[in-house]
Amino acid sequence: MKNRISKLLCIVALLVAVFGLGINIANTYAEGEEEKAETTGGTSISLTPVSKILQIASDKVYDESFEVTNDGDAAIKVEVYAAPYSYVYSDEEDLYKLGFTNENNYTQITRWISFKDSNGNYVERPTFSIEPHKSLKIDFKISTPSNIPNGGQYAVIFAHTLSSTVSGSGIRTEASPGMVVYGRSSEGESIVSSEISDLKINQVDGNIVASAKVKNTGNVDFNARGVLKVEPIIGFSSYETPENGGRLSVIPDAELVLSNAWEETPGFGLFKASFEVKVGEKTEKIEKIIIRMPLFVMVIIIILLTILIIWIIITVRKRKERRSRLAV
Repeated sequence: MKNRISKLLCIVALLVAVFGLGINIANTYAEGEEEKAETTGGTSISLTPVSKILQIASDKVYDESFEVTNDGDAAIKVEVYAAPYSYVYSDEEDLYKLGFTNENNYTQITRWISFKDSNGNYVERPTFSIEPHKSLKIDFKISTPSNIPNGGQYAVIFAHTLSSTVSGSGIRTEASPGMVVYGRSSEGESIVSSEISDLKINQVDGNIVASAKVKNTGNVDFNARGVLKVEPIIGFSSYETPENGGRLSVIPDAELVLSNAWEETPGFGLFKASFEVKVGEKTEKIEKIIIRMPLFVMVIIIILLTILIIWIIITVRKRKERRSRLAV
């Protein structure tokens, strides 16, 4: 009898631990042809494509182009230029932040880019006028030196509007859509190396959210993919990251957060969740049991568990007293 009671108490304690500690309980870039638009105040401008991937070699000239569209109702002037595409670690926020001023060994391509101006000359920062609802094709070239580094080279080409218009709040109505240039050297050794860490499955704003950190320790960019999969233990809904989702491009010397969320997580159920992150042949995976239920249900269950524990204690004491009287 004592063994049965002990087992029952262990089960109850385990249930309490599950609700109190162990399980999360809740209340409630590759190359593309799509346009990237940016709207500020009365200025609306778009740039296509949003990225270019190029194989580059030493002592070569590569002729390329992109298109800028004035989506607004007034003529605009744009200044076109290239800037470094890199990430800088922020001690204050404990993450890597994208910046366009930090030069390193992987952003030298910024200095190799020039643009054809209205007179047909190649310059670093030309300006153009674009009429309302019109598009302008802009030619540029990449002139590589006689010796380029191994791995990747990264830059952003911006089309920055030049406006003297100031809104009522005192803010200039300017916009700067950009196109990322991924230059991959066809010479030397390209090293794809990564670190996957800090895998988590949590609940944020009522949704199941998975995240991980992916660090590029090589010399060329790569794509990482994270797949969140949620299966019901009690419940009827399930989720898996779509085939075209959960992807992240990571350039050298950067550590980025890869995340995915089930944005329509049901308010009630018991789920088995897993998050798998892959970079090439490297894979890391985490699994977790998730309980979803309204607060009032959770409170009722805890109250019932408390009553059950008290009932067990009282029953055990009564039986001990009965045995003591019979022994006398």
